[in-house]
Amino acid sequence: MIRASKPTYPQTLPQLRVPRTRISTRKLTLLLVIGSIAVLSGYGLISVIPNHFDFAAAFTSFWANLAAMFFTPNVGNDSWAKLLTSLLASIQLAFITTILGAVLGLLFGLMASANLAPRWLATSVKGLMALIRAIPTILWVLIYSAALGLGPNAAVIGLTFHSMAYLAKVYANSIEEIPADTLETLRASGVSFLPLLTQAIMPTLAARFLSWTFIRFEINFANAIVVGAAAGAGGIGYQLYVASNFYFNFHEVGLIIYLILAFVLVLELISTRLRKHIIA
Repeated sequence: MIRASKPTYPQTLPQLRVPRTRISTRKLTLLLVIGSIAVLSGYGLISVIPNHFDFAAAFTSFWANLAAMFFTPNVGNDSWAKLLTSLLASIQLAFITTILGAVLGLLFGLMASANLAPRWLATSVKGLMALIRAIPTILWVLIYSAALGLGPNAAVIGLTFHSMAYLAKVYANSIEEIPADTLETLRASGVSFLPLLTQAIMPTLAARFLSWTFIRFEINFANAIVVGAAAGAGGIGYQLYVASNFYFNFHEVGLIIYLILAFVLVLELISTRLRKHIIA
């Protein structure tokens, strides 16, 4: 009779080793930076709060102002005609600066394109445009306001200046995406620069140029509202500044915000239709 042998078990169970996770230096640095910013922000917020600050009263007043702005808007000390005229002035400022910026931006964009201009010229123009873009639009407006005085002239020049640098960059990037072999083939076949621009580059990139220009128009409209208050350029931004800082009429502030939002929604609808048309 054969007896079945008993199974043998190991005397000690194998030890499971959990792999240690090491935090990379980059992640640790990021966590330290975020933690430091959070601590400094919390300390700064606490330090600016007065000792006898009443949070309940502040919240009640804040909610009352919001309710006045968004639930009961009205024209306040102005009229519908004045507010709509001011909104139209801001739209005109954005439109004019976008058109001027597009024309100048195309000129400098051609000079900044490495596949069209000499390397030294393209590098110099790109550096100059980057320097202009590094300074915010509002600072350019204030710089020209110091030279020309407060008013729409400084706003037009400042917005155009920054729009030119912005559009020159995106135009140059779009032109540089054209294969160099295509341009060399056209040049070798005897095509001069002007026909090359009007018959090859512009028809190929017209949709992309139009899309970038429209995006800049949206940016310039937002900037027109800001400079209207900061640089005395007028428009709906100035009416918003007066209503909120001089009259403290939050009903009028709410109506102005609704007017701005309505035009922004119209711009978004046009932009969506435009992009669909360009894709088609």
